[in-house]
Amino acid sequence: MARTYAAHAKPAWQRLLLTREVAVIALLVVVVLYARARVPNFSGPLTLPYLLLDAAPVLLIALPMTLVIITGEIDLSVASVVGLSSVMVGLLHQHGMSIPLAAVVAVVVGVVCGAFNGFLVAYVGLPSLAVTIGTLALYRGIAVGLLGTKAVTDFPDRWTSLATDRIGDTQLPLVVIPIVVLAVGFAVLLHFSTFGRGIFDIGLNRETAHFSGVDVARTKLLLFVMSGAVAAFAGIFYTLRYGSSRGDNATGLELQVVAAVLLGGVSIFGGRGALHGVVAGVLLIGVISSALRLQDVTVNVINIIIGLLLIASVMSTSVLGWVATLRPPGSSTKGQLGSSSAPERVDATSRKEER
Repeated sequence: MARTYAAHAKPAWQRLLLTREVAVIALLVVVVLYARARVPNFSGPLTLPYLLLDAAPVLLIALPMTLVIITGEIDLSVASVVGLSSVMVGLLHQHGMSIPLAAVVAVVVGVVCGAFNGFLVAYVGLPSLAVTIGTLALYRGIAVGLLGTKAVTDFPDRWTSLATDRIGDTQLPLVVIPIVVLAVGFAVLLHFSTFGRGIFDIGLNRETAHFSGVDVARTKLLLFVMSGAVAAFAGIFYTLRYGSSRGDNATGLELQVVAAVLLGGVSIFGGRGALHGVVAGVLLIGVISSALRLQDVTVNVINIIIGLLLIASVMSTSVLGWVATLRPPGSSTKGQLGSSSAPERVDATSRKEER
């Protein structure tokens, strides 16, 4: 396997520490330390709970989105699924259904939305970018059509409080528990299972993955189903956290999710990424946004800063690749990198040809 051979051409400590994911984690630590020292009230008791509550929907959706993007696909309909599940919870509760049962129905709707995306991408063979742009509009249109311009806000206090309650006497909100459970589950699935190795293989070269025994279509279908289900769960949390069910809830959230995933080191071309980098990327955006809001920076300026950070993050990969090409021949580790990079170029060429 060319990718494995190239990866092991470096010492173990370099493979573990000199990575994009560790760089994002280090940057997160630096930003937190700077904010605690220089930003007024950042060390206050309310900052961490609200930071985590604000980041929770993005963090939840980013977990399955990481796996989808590693296969070389993308799901832009997630925010519309959030809105649709929010409307389902509101409407069903308005018609007398209990919140837990309405939440189950909303998750089922999310699974159906994800399965529809996955079927069109995996079995019909349509590009995921085009499919999910279409279903972004479709699901959002259904959500707004079901509830119109109205909002359902009469949720029981015990459920809305549950969305913002904390774990015991800590500053951690309860939503951290499902986030940790899902993060561990997706990490095991991606990094420690045969299914996860198939995801990376698909992202590197779909045809090679197919001939090596990976069921490419079924893998993609399952990933889109997971993406829809988790987005629906995020919609339930979003609804209860703000106590409002609206068809336009979470509009534009998909861009924040994709930005966080790419910032966390996942390649938009597929075949590369790690969940700990994505979690760090989401938290980094959350910390920067929180610190800037405490300094009375407007939302528009925050979006500009986050956008520039994302562009710099994506460009850094290309710049580092360009710098690597400037090395004189034979300067790689005892010539191993030179011999192993050829198959990687074949993989990259294959990916371009597939697109």
